[in-house]
Amino acid sequence: MISGILNVYKEEGFTSHDVVAKLRHILGQKKIGHTGTLDPAAVGVLPVCLGSATKVCSLLTDTDKVYRADMLLGVSTDTQDTTGTVLKTCPVNCTESRIREAAASFEGEYAQVPPMYSALKVNGKKLCDLAREGKEVERRARTVHIYGIVIERISLPHVTIRVSCSKGTYIRTLCHDIGERLGCGGCTAHLERLQAGRFVSEESHTIGQISEAFSERRLDEWIISADSLFEEYPRAVSAGNDKILLNGNALRHDQVRFLTGAGDTAVSAKQPEMIRLYDANGRFTAIYRWAADRQMYIPEKMFI
Repeated sequence: MISGILNVYKEEGFTSHDVVAKLRHILGQKKIGHTGTLDPAAVGVLPVCLGSATKVCSLLTDTDKVYRADMLLGVSTDTQDTTGTVLKTCPVNCTESRIREAAASFEGEYAQVPPMYSALKVNGKKLCDLAREGKEVERRARTVHIYGIVIERISLPHVTIRVSCSKGTYIRTLCHDIGERLGCGGCTAHLERLQAGRFVSEESHTIGQISEAFSERRLDEWIISADSLFEEYPRAVSAGNDKILLNGNALRHDQVRFLTGAGDTAVSAKQPEMIRLYDANGRFTAIYRWAADRQMYIPEKMFI
């Protein structure tokens, strides 16, 4: 079974679940999970976890993101993008300076109301399923953070923006809200995720490319190890105590030996709060946390 992370470039027309299903067929293994949904019409970076690395899916979902969006002003739809039903149209008479001002006003903390056409659940039902039934329910605004909005091109009614934001931000809703602030409405005509945490589009691969690489036995070149996500934590081995480690038991300080190779994090006299643990064969096994009250390292997350 392959374990690690693949930086997939999701193409238009696929759901995130489609990507997982296709990879299961290509790689011949079931243990695969994606790290956050992208709308079927959206494209871009979608890290996918394989094998034991599926345990980091939630960590990758919680990362900051960077998007490029084509915002269409003067058109409002029920889905907040051009795949939906048009609710209203309006002439676009905005000046370039007014557009830049409106976009910049959303930088910082922003109370965003999730769209009805989303996978969020209310009382156990997805909002998108309720929306398809013609129902609309009240949604609580959620605080997201827009780190920056760069306007790359204005060719009215289209405006291309690059957005750096926190997890949970709906770019469709951001475009809608900018349009509302301008008084003409707006929606997303195209959306590309350029970055999710450390994963960038320049280093991503399409399903077709992954299939070809797998058939040619060179997919290993693109597999990113799970332990590389924790490079800020010192590396250590269980110092002859593999049985204790593999059983997920606590380890005393004298049962841990820190590695001091090139690139390893230097360890001071104070116990590191978090460490990466490897077994005697060099296999990444777990993340352990120092419990001062017990004076022992205890397992935070096992990867075997």
